[in-house]
Formats: sequence, structure tokens, C-alpha cells
Amino acid sequence: MLTDMLSFTMDPIEVVLRGTMMYWFLFAIFRFVLRRDVGAVGLADVLLLVIVADAAQNAMAGDYKTVPEGMLLVSTLIAWNVLLDWASFRFHLVRRVAMPRPLLLIHHGQVQRRNLRREFITMDELMTALRQNGVKDPSEVAEAYMEGDGSFSVLRKEDETSHQGRQGSEQRKERVVK
Repeated sequence: MLTDMLSFTMDPIEVVLRGTMMYWFLFAIFRFVLRRDVGAVGLADVLLLVIVADAAQNAMAGDYKTVPEGMLLVSTLIAWNVLLDWASFRFHLVRRVAMPRPLLLIHHGQVQRRNLRREFITMDELMTALRQNGVKDPSEVAEAYMEGDGSFSVLRKEDETSHQGRQGSEQRKERVVK
């Protein structure tokens, strides 16, 4: 019984190939279809993840029945994930494909409704993100983005002007000193 549980019933190459194909299929879906990532996980996102995992399990593994086959499949998926993280860190082109670019949501106080619609972000969700960043009204915002990881970043108008003011005074001081 122990030898049955610890031996392969499927060709290990088949397990690796199935895992590889499903990893890249799921990566493409989550990267290009479902933009929101870690920063915006809701109940529906968790439910979708569980359903996808269950549906993908059979396609990835076929009818594997032993522990080593399961371990090999999980190792294959983790290896692809680590390799993709490494390649994204090392190569700009891979990073551009693997990580979505920031999406402009507010520009000079004007909400970019087209971009909100494209990502299915409601005004309530946007206002929540603004409040979490200490902003009451979009008119106070120079720029706001949904980052590639699903989080929101907000640049206030006064932050932008005070930063430019500091730069200008520093440049004036440099001219005087020289």
C-alpha cells in the first residue's frame, strides 16, 4: 500500500507538461482578463479563485493518484511562478508583459470615467480609495492611479505644488550659491 502511494502512476513528464500548460493559461486569464490583483480581493474574487482551482485541478493532473505526482505538480506550478518573478525582476520586457501598467483614474481633479468603466471600478470604490489616502474630493487630486497590483495611489494637488515649489527654491538657491 505504501509503495502504491509513493510511486508514479502517470509519466512525470506528462504531469510537468499539464502543470505548465495550466499555469500559463491561468496566468494569461488573471493577467489580461481579471486585472485586479492582490490589492482588491473581494468575496467574488476568492470564490472565483476556489472554483478555478477546482476546475483546473483535473486538467492539470489528469487522474493522478499518488503523493509524488501531486508534489511534482505543485512543484511545477511554484517553479513557474518563481521563474516568472525572477524574469520580471531581471528583464524589463518580461515585467511589462507580466505586470499591468498603472491606470490613470483622476487627472487634475477630473475623474477618468472611461478608465473606471474599463476596470469596473465604481465611484464608491474610488471615493473609498481617496478617503483611505486622506482625500475628501476628487478636485483635491492631481493624479490618482490603480497600480498594477490593484492598489490605489493618490497624488494631491498641494503635494504636487509644494514639491515643485521646493524644487524651484532649491534651484534658485543653487544659482545664488554658484
